[in-house]
Order: sequence, then structure tokens, then C-alpha cells
Amino acid sequence: MPVVTFSFDRIEKMLPGIKLETVLKVLPFIGLDIEDVGENSLRIEYNPNRPDLGSDYGICRALRGLLEIESGIPKFRLSKKGRFIVEVDQSVQTIRPFIVALVAKSGNLDDGTIKQLIGMQEDLHNGIGRKRVKASIGLHDLDSIRFPLKYKAESDRFSFVPLDQTNSQTIEIILRTSLPGRQYGHIFAEVKNYPILIDSENNVISFPPIINSAMTKIKTDTHNLFVEVTGNSRKATEDMLSNLAITLFEAGFKIHPVLIRNIENRDSFYTPKIAPSTLKVESNFINKVLGLDLKASQVANCLRKSRLDAKIMANERIIKCFIPRYRIDILSAIDLAEEAAIGYGIYNLEPKIPSTFLFGQKSQSSSYMGVIRQTMIGLQMIEVVNLSLVSRRMQYDLPGIGGRDKALQLDATKSNEHEILRDSLLPSLLMVLSHNIHEEYPQRIFELGKIFQHVDSVKESWSLGVVVAHNKANYTEVKSILHTLMKIGFGKDVQTNVGSHPLFINGRCANIVVDEKKIGSIGEVAPLAIDNFNIRVPAAAFELNVSQLFEI
Repeated sequence: MPVVTFSFDRIEKMLPGIKLETVLKVLPFIGLDIEDVGENSLRIEYNPNRPDLGSDYGICRALRGLLEIESGIPKFRLSKKGRFIVEVDQSVQTIRPFIVALVAKSGNLDDGTIKQLIGMQEDLHNGIGRKRVKASIGLHDLDSIRFPLKYKAESDRFSFVPLDQTNSQTIEIILRTSLPGRQYGHIFAEVKNYPILIDSENNVISFPPIINSAMTKIKTDTHNLFVEVTGNSRKATEDMLSNLAITLFEAGFKIHPVLIRNIENRDSFYTPKIAPSTLKVESNFINKVLGLDLKASQVANCLRKSRLDAKIMANERIIKCFIPRYRIDILSAIDLAEEAAIGYGIYNLEPKIPSTFLFGQKSQSSSYMGVIRQTMIGLQMIEVVNLSLVSRRMQYDLPGIGGRDKALQLDATKSNEHEILRDSLLPSLLMVLSHNIHEEYPQRIFELGKIFQHVDSVKESWSLGVVVAHNKANYTEVKSILHTLMKIGFGKDVQTNVGSHPLFINGRCANIVVDEKKIGSIGEVAPLAIDNFNIRVPAAAFELNVSQLFEI
């Protein structure tokens, strides 16, 4: 989890008149964990889906709402447009196509603010930026830059003076010898040219996402900043920039927009984008989720305390919420219910005695699940838990199996890593093996999870997937695991009749049959899947439909 560290002096400056004891009491109710309280500083852990809390400015912004110092969307104003232009060359389109930027003027960078910006920058890199793959940030001294800038691609023979160096170095040397080059050079593993940002005098500004130029290094006497964000996802770059924009504004800078101009198709737009998004929610829905009986006006007030704006519609039942651009975590009505709970005060929610005197107990299916888990663990298997939402590439392309056109697709997915519901557990288990090739073998894992299929209607069922990987893994080994599970766990005999499955080697796989009913498949994993997942040893596996087994 990302961490923010800041001093008590900065808290007193940003929240005048508020006692430290009050701050410490309220912090947990906005999802922040106090990791350590020093003599003059706080160390706070926050959830990565809230990058707006990645600095003391963001934390105090949220606290001002809950402490009723301010309410509604924080004030933010763009200053007038200047001649700040970034021209995007066609050469970067297949490498790192997106760039957004802003100019921040007339601010003061003390040592504390620089530390907050750098810490926030790294947390954004690791979170939204996916370790700089999707997006990365460059902070620069504006006064050393001459506009317009040009974002283009150059070969590895191109040279400039990188940050904290005095001599010019080629891109090839930077990637091979510098620390950021060794850490993030893999991002460009399959390209021949590299993205470079230069100014109108051909001075290099940055080589994103690897390193900035020495010429634009920021210091405590820097008063004007140029901030650029590049990446492979326009949304990720805009999300990052919106969080930096509000933080710099609250740090005392005047934010000027930058014109991004695509040279090839003449497309142009200004950044940062600061317009709030809107989302409607019924006050009855929020009351139902929270177990409250608030009027629409009270719900709206709770949302304003969470630094959103809310307008009650004519029927006084629907609330139209205005969400600041930097709040990238609010996607649906349930998120608004959470914000209303925070604004209401989680400490004000009172537990209620249930209206029934009955008590819960395990269902029969849960008992069966427990039997399966205990048996598998007794067979020295390790349980893993994967997400039900996966990518088509992992579920179908890497295993080399068909069916991708029949997959249950998620509407309005936010990531191509979570676009469909899986119809088999085995690809997920193979992906686990591919992420653990550095660990000792044999590796013996299983998963008990749900799969989703669509024939005439959507069908949801429980499934058990088992994979064994080591130099001598074979059909006989996984068959013995299957027989032991069925005999010890359920007192059932199992048959393995000759069959075929696209994930398994022909002639080394079979259908799993119990009481003359097929409930799964077993076999040795095909070499194509082994290679595609970069697994370095043979693997054998089986998957059986647990829901069908329970019926039997």
C-alpha cells in the first residue's frame, strides 16, 4: 500500500485552528491507516484507488470537508491560455502515443512540497501508471524551456545530458547503465526508436518514461513548473494530470493550460481537463445501502462533506452528483453511497439488533467445499484465488483454445485485463505458474472458484482446477490426486474415459466421469500452452465441475 509522510507543522499550516488529536481521530474514517506517529510527523497508508490522497494537500482537502471547514467541490481555476504548445509527431504513435501537460507558475517550492510532489509522482507511477508502463510523469523547471515543444521518436544513437549527469549519453547507454534505464527499459523491449520531448531550440526535456534532462531539474528556488505525462493510455495520462493539477493549485501555483497538437491529423485539445463528471443516484438507494432514513437534502449535505457537489432534482428523489475530475475512484451509485457514509460519519452509524431470532449456519454446499479444500491441502496442494474477470488473451489466446467469441463480455470495462468472465479455471492457474517461475519446483496448486458459461442463458457454476508442475509431472500423478479426492472426500469411484481437450496433449487426456456423467477433463498440458505462458517445466492438470458433482 502507498504511504504519505508529512509533518505536524504542515498540518497546522493547512488546517489552522484544528487540533492534532481531531485530525488523528478523523483520518481512519476516510480510509487512511495511521502507520506511525513520530515526534513531529505522521506516516499514513492510503488505498491506491484514491491517488488524490497521495499528498498532504489531498488529505487536508478531504479533512476540510469532514471537519466542515469547506464543502462541495474544491475551488480550482485555470489561468489564461498562453503560448504553451506541444506538437505530437506521428513517429510516436506506435511507441508511446499520448501526452498531456500543464504549466504551473508563480509558486514556491519548499523542501516539504518537493518531497510531497516526488512521493505523489512515484505513487501515481506505481498505481495508475502500472510501474510507468501505462503512464509516467515528468516535472521540469519551466524557465529553462522554450516553446513550442515537440514530442517525437529518435533512435538509440540519439544523445543528451540526463538528470544528475554532466556529460552527454546516448539512449542506448542510458538504458544499459542508468538505474531507471535498467528498471524500466523493458517497456521498450520490442521497439527500435524511443520517445523524446524537445523544445524549440532542440534542447531535450525528457526521455519518457525513463529519465528527465539535467537541464530542467527542479530546485527549491524554482517558481515555475512544466509538467508532462506520457503513456499508452489517454485516460491514465489525464487521470494523473488532474491529480497533479489540483495539488499544485493548492500548493499556490497558477495553472495554465497547454495545447496538445497532433501534427499529422491536426487534432488539438487543451489539458489539463478539469470539468467534473456527473452521476445520478436515488436517495432511497443510499438509505437502503446504509440502513438510514435521511432526506434527500441530508444525503446531498453528506456528499458535499465528501468534497462532491449535489443538486436535488425536481422530484426530490433523485440527486445529481458532480464529481471532481481527480476523483477517478467514483464509478457508480454504490461509490456515492460510500461517500455519503463518510460524509455522514461512519462513527455515527449504529448497529441494530436483527428482527429475527434465527441464526446462520453453513449451507450443504459450503460443507462440501470445506471437504474439497481439506482434502487438497492434505495432498500437499496450495490453494490460490484468482479474479473471475480476465482478459481474452489470457483465457483463450495463450492456452491456444477456442471459444473467445462466445465469452461473456463485461459492459464498459475499464481495463483490457478484466474484460470477460472466465469459463474455465485452468488458464488462470497457468498464469499463476508463469508468475512464479523463479520459485522452487514442484509447484502444486488448486483453485475452487466460479465459472460462467452461456448456452441458452447465462449459467454460473463452481469448479475445481488443479495443476502440478515439475520436471516429471504427468497424467498419472494428477489422476492419482483426482482418485484420492473422490474416494476420501466423497466416497465415490471415478472413471477416466478417453477424450480430447484443446488444452491437453492428444492421447494424454481423458474425460472425468462419475456415475456415468461427464463432469470434467484431465491431462498433460500441451507444449503450445507451456511455451505461451513461459512455464519452464511440464505440467499436468484437471478441472471438474463441482456443482455437477454436488448434484450427483
